[in-house]
Amino acid sequence: MSLWRQLRRPAVLTQRSLPTIQVAPNRTHVSGTRTDKSKYGGRFMVTALPGDGIGPELIGYVKEVFRYGGVPVDFEEVHLDSSRDDVDLLEQAIIAVKRNGVALKGNIETRHNDPNCKSRNVELRLRLGLFANIVHVTSQPGIETRHSGIDIVLIRQNTEGEYSCEEHMSIKGVVESLKVITQSKSDEIARYAFEWAKNNGRKKITCVHKANIMKLSDGLFLRCCTEISKEYPELEFDNIIIDNCSMQLVSNPKQFDVLLLPNLYGNILTNLACGITGGPGIASGRNYGREYAVFETGTRNTGKSIAGKNIANPIAMMNAGVDLLYHLNLREHAEVIATAIDKTINVDKIHTPDLGGQATTTDVVQNIIKEVQKHA
Repeated sequence: MSLWRQLRRPAVLTQRSLPTIQVAPNRTHVSGTRTDKSKYGGRFMVTALPGDGIGPELIGYVKEVFRYGGVPVDFEEVHLDSSRDDVDLLEQAIIAVKRNGVALKGNIETRHNDPNCKSRNVELRLRLGLFANIVHVTSQPGIETRHSGIDIVLIRQNTEGEYSCEEHMSIKGVVESLKVITQSKSDEIARYAFEWAKNNGRKKITCVHKANIMKLSDGLFLRCCTEISKEYPELEFDNIIIDNCSMQLVSNPKQFDVLLLPNLYGNILTNLACGITGGPGIASGRNYGREYAVFETGTRNTGKSIAGKNIANPIAMMNAGVDLLYHLNLREHAEVIATAIDKTINVDKIHTPDLGGQATTTDVVQNIIKEVQKHA
């Protein structure tokens, strides 16, 4: 199934104060409620957080495509990366996102060997209240993979669980790590997922858990999802244990429609789902809160080993840019660029080495620009 071939239709939220759910061609997403704050004189101001590795070059290419497409978006760039421990820089980034309401982001590497070093990616999600992460993976006709016909949406709780970052060494050689699951946030992500599925023509939601072992934490998450599901009788609901889900995802992925996951499992299965549909260079990721939205690649991969070599796959970041445009209701621009991406990877089959091709990053971007210019 081609990535952008669904018709749009309006969607309406029925209850409670969640952000507005909008529908776009296979880019269905929840739009924040305050995107107007970033619009000045008919143009939108967006925070750019290039991050580490290939992030700066890929965001640079998104800017280039936007420029050729006449997209009315300007970027306020904040160079938040792993090379500096500047707390003021993190605050500057958070203030910029709050000011503009929306951001395009590369991944920021977290140093593993420093126990006092907090992940700036996690800090951003926590401080901005980005409770939901959505990654939509689909099979692409121009990319050869083991499975075809995959169309799965992964909706991940984005701010608690193991990512609460509560660890300590109680005595030498013994480390305790707290997994925090709350009813309020479990209810929030469950309702979000069911509203999303209802408004986007989905049929089935599967809750992924390990409640057979973690009976209190994962048990609470599962109970919350199960209770919320009763309010949506039109949607099929089931649940699956995380280890079985991992096996099923690689052996028979077409059985899944929407996966609803706590934080850590969502991270792992999102990467796995991206892997079976073309790798880390294809799918985009969307992070939503009640006020702010941040768009990035689906796997949050820094790609440091290939930075500056002109071989990084730019498609995932391009797709994040398209998601951003839909979020800003710049639908015509979004559709032009989405169609150009579709033609580049599925018709012209201009593929970087990660997809088995020999094209450079520049080759892919130039082909997208060529297609965009036909409609500019």
